[in-house]
Amino acid sequence: MTPHKVALKAPAKRLVLFVADGLRADKIYEPYHNATSGQTEELAPFLLDKLRTRASWGVSHTRVPTESRPGHVAAIAGFYEDVSAVTKGWKMNPVEFDSVFNESRHTWSFGSPDILPMFAHGASDSARVDTFMYSAEFEDFSGNGDRLDTWVFDEAERFFGRAAVPGSELNTMMHQDQIVFFFHLLGIDTNGHGFKPYSQEYLGNIKHVDRGIQRLVEQFESFYGDDGQTAYVFTADHGMNDRGAHGDGHPDNTRTPLIAWGAGVARTEAVAAGQTAPGHDGFSQPWNLERYERKDVNQADIAALMTALVGLNYPLNSVGTLPLSYLNTSQEYRAHSALANAQQVLEQYRVKHDEKQHTEMFFKPYAPMHQPTNTPEHMLARIRQAIGAQEYGAAEAECLRLIALCLEGLRYFQRYDWLLLRSIVSAGYLGWIMFSLLYIFRSYVLPQSGPCRSRRAGAVALVGLLVFAAFAAMFYRQGSPAMYYAYTAFPVYFWTDVLQQGPLLQQIAGSYARLSVRWRPVAFIGVYVAILEALVYAYFDRRVYSAAFALLAVLWPLTVSPRFRRQHTGLLALWTACCLLTSVFTLLPVERNDHLGLVIAGGALITLSGLAAWHYSPTFTLAPPGVAAKEAQHAVALDRLMILVETLLVGVATVLGPLTSKETERRGHLPRLHQLSCWAVLIIATLLPFVHGAVLGRGARDQHYLYRLVTIYLAFATPFVLLTVSYESLFYFAYSSVLLLWLTIERALYHEQAEQQLLAPTPKTRLSHLAPPASGSRRLGINDMRTGIMFLFFVNVAFFGTGNVASLASFSLDSVYRLITLFDPFLMSALLLFKIFIPFFLVSAVFGVLNRSLELPPFSLFLFVLSTTDVMTVNFFFLVRDDGSWLDIGMSISHFCISGLFVLFTIVLFVLSHALVGKVLIPVGAKDKQR
Repeated sequence: MTPHKVALKAPAKRLVLFVADGLRADKIYEPYHNATSGQTEELAPFLLDKLRTRASWGVSHTRVPTESRPGHVAAIAGFYEDVSAVTKGWKMNPVEFDSVFNESRHTWSFGSPDILPMFAHGASDSARVDTFMYSAEFEDFSGNGDRLDTWVFDEAERFFGRAAVPGSELNTMMHQDQIVFFFHLLGIDTNGHGFKPYSQEYLGNIKHVDRGIQRLVEQFESFYGDDGQTAYVFTADHGMNDRGAHGDGHPDNTRTPLIAWGAGVARTEAVAAGQTAPGHDGFSQPWNLERYERKDVNQADIAALMTALVGLNYPLNSVGTLPLSYLNTSQEYRAHSALANAQQVLEQYRVKHDEKQHTEMFFKPYAPMHQPTNTPEHMLARIRQAIGAQEYGAAEAECLRLIALCLEGLRYFQRYDWLLLRSIVSAGYLGWIMFSLLYIFRSYVLPQSGPCRSRRAGAVALVGLLVFAAFAAMFYRQGSPAMYYAYTAFPVYFWTDVLQQGPLLQQIAGSYARLSVRWRPVAFIGVYVAILEALVYAYFDRRVYSAAFALLAVLWPLTVSPRFRRQHTGLLALWTACCLLTSVFTLLPVERNDHLGLVIAGGALITLSGLAAWHYSPTFTLAPPGVAAKEAQHAVALDRLMILVETLLVGVATVLGPLTSKETERRGHLPRLHQLSCWAVLIIATLLPFVHGAVLGRGARDQHYLYRLVTIYLAFATPFVLLTVSYESLFYFAYSSVLLLWLTIERALYHEQAEQQLLAPTPKTRLSHLAPPASGSRRLGINDMRTGIMFLFFVNVAFFGTGNVASLASFSLDSVYRLITLFDPFLMSALLLFKIFIPFFLVSAVFGVLNRSLELPPFSLFLFVLSTTDVMTVNFFFLVRDDGSWLDIGMSISHFCISGLFVLFTIVLFVLSHALVGKVLIPVGAKDKQR
């Protein structure tokens, strides 16, 4: 692409860019009530004074993901980086890109090693961008982050000291035009993560940044002799929610400040007292700035603004629209700047248009750009004609219209294949559901009788191959990505296999026709699908889980037989109580503050439950068979000691976690001894069960299923409590209790059903039919659908019990500060994910035991759940959106990704259940039977 710039002299010779990482707009604009002095004050008096006297200002609206890397790329390069780039590192570039820095004559940047290198490495000339960075070890979340900004301001002062030497190379370079100074201020983000955005540390850091910027501006004006040739831009890469996190599309994360002043920047004139200037809404009402026009922009527009101020080439991939209201230049310069901006965006449109036209077999251009009087050529001619006639307002309006059309055209070409791809992907999901359900019927439901494949299977396979070949030829002609072939291969394969199984479909229809009560399977399927749809809605409103727990607490005990209720009154009462207790957690907000009292209460309950398990452990701790009495007694004692040690570790974590948090807060850094202690407890507790099994040679004897579940529960309780900052440990206790009760009730119901069938007069319903001696398992029945949907429900509760797993931002990073405070995004994310996954370890272990207790084939219920959950995925697939608020867009994508990955996740849970449970002894009637 050809770069475009304005040929006229730029209003500014140099640009100074300040980026306050993690600063949300309301925190700098709104007045702050100082509880100590009782006075209302401004956190940034210098910047707000510029706003009222010399600046244009507003809110810069960012896009998801609201992270540092994509935020800086949008503001400095003018385009919105692909979401996946955030997973490819904070420092290097997955794809090289053009930027304002690269187009400058020279850029000096100061700040974090997490941001500066990606612009230096992306420059076409590596010597064009100089970086001054502190070490990565300096980014410690345990102390006050303002020291990071202090380093930047002090380094800038030393830099000016070196540049003040007359005749030096640096002095000469700094007096050139088209130069840029970039100051990345990470302290606010660090304090927001460590102490939350409402903390004194976060708010005090805003004051610190304001004073530092004032000092820097004075240094610039002094160095350049107040020549009026410096433009200043102050903004942020992203905001921060009240939990001290960011990443999703919440408005607190997407709304950041923008204040620009200096050379070439328009001054905002105040309206009369009592009036409200344009641009204000309810968000800015508390700021007391209603007399000054608020000029909001999209984050990518900042790059276009900086480009126009110093007269650079527009970055090649910039999609920002120049905010003309920010410029205080001649009308001619404004019009030419708007034209250069429009030409740069048009270049990108033309590239996309030509690519599609060259490859698409049935190309359809973007209609609004191909009307006789609306082609790009006609619009450019009208713009140049208007500029030549000095009708600059008309030229600017036409430029903005051209930019808007180009951006819509780019979006049109980005969505060009949507209908085709959505149809193919939907067919793939539906084909997978049919394919897996037929496999379940063939392997686990129907008796083996006759062939399942049609005699025309070969012809069906040939048709499927021809269909795939036709799509592949079209994709090859169009130069489509390799993934398009995969998208097509899956539905063709699945539907070909389904259509080949005509005899099996007839067998299923025949079995249904022979049923005496045909409405029952239809009713079960209807209820099952309704529950799946309810789980879809629960992604948007967690209260659905609370309602479901309340229904389970009341309705399940009422649906069992009167005899079962009489025999298990206490068990059902416990079930009701625990369900109602667990239902509370999905009513609580995910925006929770640190509450060490709840952490201790949850840890204490888990510790007490461990002591109770140790007390009753003789009833489920089994001695090795065929050994002497003394040796058997010793083995049982070791097993009981294992429970006691794990319980002790939970108690230690309950005390150590809050103590470490308090000491870190008091000292201003994470004490080394506390950090090592936390790591030691976490590692020992997690590995202890596996080491215990290896040392004692667990392959030689099997454990009671209840003993295995208790050790798993206690082993993972320790790291969970250690990584807890609020009510999560209480949820762990309640959730684990419900899972254990679910297992117990399901086993009791199955035994009652088996006893009833033993007394039945017909041989077809005898227990031997349910559990053939040869296979040790039985066929799936309609009642097993209940078990499958409850497993799916509990997996979803593990997802949403204490947060919204669609965004890791809903889980507090504070928990990992007991283990690590130096900025390490991958280790921090790994610890956070480990904590999030712990409930899944529990539900997978319980479900593994339950699958064996019900004498089902190992993968049958897992496969049933796996196949039917894609009903939810299809829902989310059609709910994905690319318009509306960024919160809605981000959440729709997150929901689809989570649901789409559930297939893989279910397989992982199946593997986990076998790895965690292993071979255990499960009582069947009066005997112990190995499963």
